Amino acid sequence: MKNTSRKLIALDLDGTLLTKQKVISPRTKRVLEEAKGMGHHVVIATGRPPRASLAYYHELELSTPMVNFNGALVHHATDLNWGHHHFPLERETALDVLTVCERYGIDNVMAEIKDDYYLKQHDDKFMRILADGRAPLGVGLIHDLLQDHPTSLLIQAQEQAVKELRAHLHEHHAHVIEHRYWGTPWNVIEVMRAGVNKATGLALIAESLGVAREQVIAFGDEDNDFEMIKYAGTGVAMGNANPELKALADVICDTNDNEGIALMLEKLL
Repeated sequence: MKNTSRKLIALDLDGTLLTKQKVISPRTKRVLEEAKGMGHHVVIATGRPPRASLAYYHELELSTPMVNFNGALVHHATDLNWGHHHFPLERETALDVLTVCERYGIDNVMAEIKDDYYLKQHDDKFMRILADGRAPLGVGLIHDLLQDHPTSLLIQAQEQAVKELRAHLHEHHAHVIEHRYWGTPWNVIEVMRAGVNKATGLALIAESLGVAREQVIAFGDEDNDFEMIKYAGTGVAMGNANPELKALADVICDTNDNEGIALMLEKLL
């Protein structure tokens, strides 16, 4: 039987739980601790890999499963018995996409396999920002290096080619991939398996915790939160969210820099 009183509070990280300084405010931390004390479940749902989100998981002293890679990896950081759900791209699909992208001109590629990755060419800044300083498994031709099914591809495209490249991917590969664009200064196209998103990951976690969909409260700010906001019983867009997400949300809270999560949870709980 689904528990109809306990909530599942799903939190995106960047632009949502985290301020512009990439920290969790003391007030938000306190409100989340109080929510846990009331029996509610606090869950991180992020596009980041585990290596870039576990510090926040431990800072909040969570004991719940988490969603990484926008739903391509759903796992429990401290309980290996919970299960491990990995939804990667097919290797052949990934290589086909890379072949297409190379025709349009790309500067670099990161092929991620859970917390590990391969890199087309060495780039200290790329590694520091996108890999949190972790060294790659290998550097060189991704077609030669990649032997497993990748969790995601991060393709650093040439800015003038992005629009045409994404149109091609949408027309010819939409049945097998999802792709999102990170704007300047990176000009990165993120490629993942079709049908995988934060909502599919949250559904797995909600089922495992016995929480009905109607009892899910989800907070987000960007287009990778669309499905999660629509899935949740209460979808909350941050005050700094993009207009499309605000239009989808059930309610809009204050910004990530102005205690948006804390203020909304104090009302809802």
